[in-house]
Amino acid sequence: MKKMFASERRKIILGKLTDQHRVTIKELSEEIKVSEATLRTDLSKMEEEGLLKRTHGGAILSEKQDSDTSFTTRELKNRYEKAAISKKAAELLSNGQCIMLDSSSTTLELARTIKEMPIRLTVVTSGINTALELNENPNITVILLGGIIKKGSFSLEGSLGINILNQINIDLMFTSANGFTFESGLTDFSVYEVELKKAMVSASNKVVALLDHTKINKNSIASFASINQIDTIITDFDMTGSYTKKLEEQNVKIIMISTDEHVN
Repeated sequence: MKKMFASERRKIILGKLTDQHRVTIKELSEEIKVSEATLRTDLSKMEEEGLLKRTHGGAILSEKQDSDTSFTTRELKNRYEKAAISKKAAELLSNGQCIMLDSSSTTLELARTIKEMPIRLTVVTSGINTALELNENPNITVILLGGIIKKGSFSLEGSLGINILNQINIDLMFTSANGFTFESGLTDFSVYEVELKKAMVSASNKVVALLDHTKINKNSIASFASINQIDTIITDFDMTGSYTKKLEEQNVKIIMISTDEHVN
């Protein structure tokens, strides 16, 4: 059997935790085929990163990660910042474009902004709420990607909707994430949703990441877009110095929302 890297093991562990909220070292050892000692090291590292909480003989999903997976919770968090970021993102739109929106709470805010705009667009999305929001505007053609409805959410996941992406030319994809780091790029907590988001990123000519300050320098389960796949980041996080320089070296455009813009 091919040796599994630590990152691959941890992706499996977090995937199981997301689905069932607790795991034991014994069941993980049997499934992943590595020693219990190795898994204890993995769990300790992941606990240090705030991804889980160790228990006797296993682990549970950390309270923070658990609450982050609820769409209702995420929608209410930092809504003011998300609205400001979305208004800035809407400035990138022009008549006749075909754009893609993921199922994040931030792009739902963008959809609410777009709905009120006098603009003609085709919008492809994996978000059920996003599709319903935009369908109220007669000038917007909405294409909802097929898939499995994610439990406790209003998003679709899985590979059922991927084939349609081969038939559409996407000018811009707007996406958010559970976390963003320079090393991992955009990361999310659902390994199943990540597969669809990877295909969405690959099908798009340009990718715009909408990230409030709580997403920056935070890692989650799995990456769906590396730094070289991101064209623009719109954020209220104060990106300065070496961080900005590293992103610009990768040709990532940074649009920062100032405090003054938040007030308006």
